[in-house]
Amino acid sequence: MPPANPLAGRVSGFESPARRQFTITPQDGQDLSTRPRVLRVLTDGDLSIRDEAGTIITYPVTAGETFGFSAVGIEATGTTATVVGWF
Repeated sequence: MPPANPLAGRVSGFESPARRQFTITPQDGQDLSTRPRVLRVLTDGDLSIRDEAGTIITYPVTAGETFGFSAVGIEATGTTATVVGWF
C-alpha cells in the first residue's frame, strides 16, 4: 500500500516543495528534456548554466546547495559539478 499523501489533489505553487527529480547530463547547446524548478548540487565544482536567452554563466557551487534557477541547459564546457533537477 502506498504511503498517504496529504498533498494529493492540491495545486503546486512556487513555494511548494518539488515533487519530481531527474538526473542531468551536461551537454553543450542541448536543452534539458525537462526544465527544472531548481537545481540540487551533489558535488562541488563549477556549473555552466544556459538561460532562455542563450546566456551562459558559470557559477562556483558547493555540494548540498539548492541553486534556485530554472535552467534551459547545463553546458558540458565549464561544468565540473554534478547536479540533479527538481520540479
